[in-house]
Amino acid sequence: MAVPQRILIAPSGFKESLDAETVARSIAAGVRRVLPGVQITAVPIADGGEGTAATLAAATGGVLVPVNVTGPVGEPVESHFARLGGSATGTAVVEMAAAAGLRLVPRKLRNPGATTTYGVGELIRAALDEGIRTIVIGCGDSGTSDGGAGALQALGARVLDAKGRDLPFGGSALIKAEHLDLSGLHPALQEATIILACNQHNVLCGKKGVARVFGPQKGASPKQVDELAKAMRQWARVLERDGLAEGVDYCTGPGTGASGGLGAGLAALGAKLVPRFEALIDSGLAGIDLDALMQKADLVITAEGAIDFQTPNGKVPAVVARRAQLAGVPVLALAGSLGKGAPDVHDIGIDAIASIMTIPMNLEDAVANGERLLIEATERTMRLLLLGAAVSSAIDTRHHELRPS
Repeated sequence: MAVPQRILIAPSGFKESLDAETVARSIAAGVRRVLPGVQITAVPIADGGEGTAATLAAATGGVLVPVNVTGPVGEPVESHFARLGGSATGTAVVEMAAAAGLRLVPRKLRNPGATTTYGVGELIRAALDEGIRTIVIGCGDSGTSDGGAGALQALGARVLDAKGRDLPFGGSALIKAEHLDLSGLHPALQEATIILACNQHNVLCGKKGVARVFGPQKGASPKQVDELAKAMRQWARVLERDGLAEGVDYCTGPGTGASGGLGAGLAALGAKLVPRFEALIDSGLAGIDLDALMQKADLVITAEGAIDFQTPNGKVPAVVARRAQLAGVPVLALAGSLGKGAPDVHDIGIDAIASIMTIPMNLEDAVANGERLLIEATERTMRLLLLGAAVSSAIDTRHHELRPS
């Protein structure tokens, strides 16, 4: 067992705590405490969630454009979209979490039946008003479950009940949706290309639909989960009848449940639902050839806020590990916490996992000290790796000495 000389660091951010750039920088710092001379390549992975716009703006030499929008609980929030540079000039990245993310929903107001994606539509509208006609939307870390209805309303659509009345914000209201009037849509949408970078495992309806899988995480009670599930199914019927796109399975089509159903809502306008790594990495948008970097690495370190039973379903560590496995490179995954099903990730190519927390602590303390905890956790795992190399070397030496001459 040799000590790695070339390490690729490819993490996502830690939700509501550290962005991907900070995570990558912290891991690199921890590695250098133990292996100061090692060659490190740090590639923060934009996964569509918090920090995606900033990551891609930095990677392409672009800029963040500030925009004040309607937040998920209806109050104004300061938001932004990225105007990309370099070869991606003319493309905007809208990070839905920057307008309707869970961190923007105060804990006492976490009710996914009432929150809205209206601000996401306002960001799209702002990009269109600046003349941008290719818009990539990062889906992740949402605090909403409104099927994208709010975003459509901000873009000029009307969501109407059986009497032709406009419905209020929120997914719960969609149980009364009967018609989607698209006659007032922003005219620039006709010539725009909208791409949703989303997790293809997320669907709108059914047992694995957004209401049942993510509703409780966003504050829904069991009763609200049932109500939202019925509302999403009704919304899917309306989208199928009144949407602009043909042949879309709004209930169970891949990605329709992205960001609380934003995928389904925007698909009704003709948006393309693309696997997030295909849209954000393989497209060349960020100027990264991850597979080529894998081929040059001795070890890959990835990371995410939590590693659990959901990790294999398109999360950053899973995608990184599958690619590393094809390149024959071992993978270490660091996490803010290890949850139910965490050991199962060994089946998808993650060789070892470690939590940054060594003692019980509340979420607030973990978030406040996340950077330090991550550096220290990386240092610990690197020292274990060195120990393994030393043991392997000692065994080889002992066996050599014991061989008959």
